[in-house]
Amino acid sequence: MIHLSETKREIHTFFSRSNLLRIGLMISSLPLFIAAWWLLAVYLQGQNFYYLPTPLEVWNAMVQAWTWDPVTHQSLLANINASLGRFMIGFVLAMIVAVPLGLVIGYSPLVDAFSKPIVEVLRPVPPIAWVPFLLLALGLFWGPVITIFIGVFFPVLSNVIFGVRSVDPLLIDAARTQGASKWQVFSKVIFPSSVPYIMAGLKIGVGIGWMCIVAAELFAAKGGGVGVLITAGQTIGRYDIMFAGMIVIGVLGIVTLTVSEFLEKRVKKWMGMM
Repeated sequence: MIHLSETKREIHTFFSRSNLLRIGLMISSLPLFIAAWWLLAVYLQGQNFYYLPTPLEVWNAMVQAWTWDPVTHQSLLANINASLGRFMIGFVLAMIVAVPLGLVIGYSPLVDAFSKPIVEVLRPVPPIAWVPFLLLALGLFWGPVITIFIGVFFPVLSNVIFGVRSVDPLLIDAARTQGASKWQVFSKVIFPSSVPYIMAGLKIGVGIGWMCIVAAELFAAKGGGVGVLITAGQTIGRYDIMFAGMIVIGVLGIVTLTVSEFLEKRVKKWMGMM
């Protein structure tokens, strides 16, 4: 009976007026955007401005590039795999380093005092500013990977530190009153309370990571990449291919963000936060 009442409540919520309006706006926004883009492209091309292709031209270029791209001389899927591989390596490395380090910095005043000057000096530097040096120092593969690492590292680190410091002191005092050791307080109170902030940092890092990979690949990358496709398309005047690469990056960003949100919900459910 409880399960049935919850199902009815969910159905009622889904078909509520406000929710249907929100869904309608979400469904209509993309077609309206495409229509506005198409009209603008047609108008500009009528004024002899051919740098903005129509959505149909971009779609045809994407279909053509899927099997063999005349710009990078490999398939669009191969370029996607190259960019996705660099993104995943840089993202995972940033997560492995930033999460434990953020927990320690947020928990230990001594570690915070030691690391704060270094973090505050490096954090304002845009990841793109590192690209020329990283390409020269680490090569055309690891340069973009470490660029992503830097871009993802600081948002995740900052969120984890903030999460640790946002833990309710009453929970910590209650755990200590019950005889919990420092490790037990850290593992049973501080870390679980910081999980939402960790997941928020990871979601922010996803968006920044894709911006970093494209910026790095715009300079150079070994083995292709969507950023290389965008640059090469602009160089030879194939703006339809350039825009196709931009759209692919947007889709990849949406997919990875959706995956991160799914993992966030699974982690919260597993930890009893939902």
